[in-house]
Amino acid sequence: MTDIVAEKLKLLPDSPGVYIMKDANGRIIYVGKAVVLKNRVRQYFQHNKNHSPKVKAMVSHIADFEIIMTHSEVEALILECNLIKKHRPHYNISLKDDKSYPYVKVTVQEAYPRVFLTHRVTKDGARYFGPYTDVTAVHQSLKLLRKLFPLRTCRHLQDRPCLEYHIKRCLAPCVGKVTEEDYAAMIRAVLLFLEGRTADVERELKVRMEQAAEAFHFETAARLRDQLRAVQKIAEKQNIVTGAGDQDAIGLARSEIGVCVQVFFIRAGKMIGREHFLLQGSEEESDADILAAFLSQYYHRAAFVPREILLPMAIAEAEQALLES
Repeated sequence: MTDIVAEKLKLLPDSPGVYIMKDANGRIIYVGKAVVLKNRVRQYFQHNKNHSPKVKAMVSHIADFEIIMTHSEVEALILECNLIKKHRPHYNISLKDDKSYPYVKVTVQEAYPRVFLTHRVTKDGARYFGPYTDVTAVHQSLKLLRKLFPLRTCRHLQDRPCLEYHIKRCLAPCVGKVTEEDYAAMIRAVLLFLEGRTADVERELKVRMEQAAEAFHFETAARLRDQLRAVQKIAEKQNIVTGAGDQDAIGLARSEIGVCVQVFFIRAGKMIGREHFLLQGSEEESDADILAAFLSQYYHRAAFVPREILLPMAIAEAEQALLES
């Protein structure tokens, strides 16, 4: 332990926050969070025989550390995730290549929303779905959405209908061919579809189709009928796996080449898809440690968090462990 570390240990506060471990060259080698900074950071330099080989190796390289106090543990969690993503410390478990994961963005803050792929999530009022690991699958999903729903694709509204309108791939909101209310109803169906709630989409389309027919808007009714049939066809391919509503079922596997975590998305009792993620870690971490680190990083940026998450093992002890992230 260096003199700098020894002096700083005496000054640690009782508040929550983030601690940043550095080596002799000033490089950040580990970032962690704590409910009580004083207790957590001091643990690294006490009871050395109880540490794992990885922790012992890390502590031997600590020449200095910094702390950032926060108002709550939640703030500490968010800050920790951002710092890990930015600095990728050597001793943290982290997702591989997480910058490349795409999202589906629905610009619900616009009068006539668009749906497209993006790699950036910002607080702009839009709805985001993801992250996904298969870019090709995302493009296929967007292609299917545009086939089902005549969505606007242009970045700025034009002063006349484009080819998309003439081939029935857009409702031409640019020239008032569709009301803002009708377009908003279509976007509601799109959001339900992206959430995996195909049964709700079917109900909404059926109601709108019947209303259009009663109002003698037969062209609109026919379009809604075609959308309804297409959604029903897709729903037939989804296997009902549980009646428990929205869940994420998570599995973990490890081998000599690394660790893989797979997330199965269950929405309204149906499995609608899955994604796999590769993690950087070492053989010294337990499965519970790795899973705890994954949950922290994944759900920090996930566009949707279900009410229930099914895990292959308990992680309560891992959350209290020294390397919990």
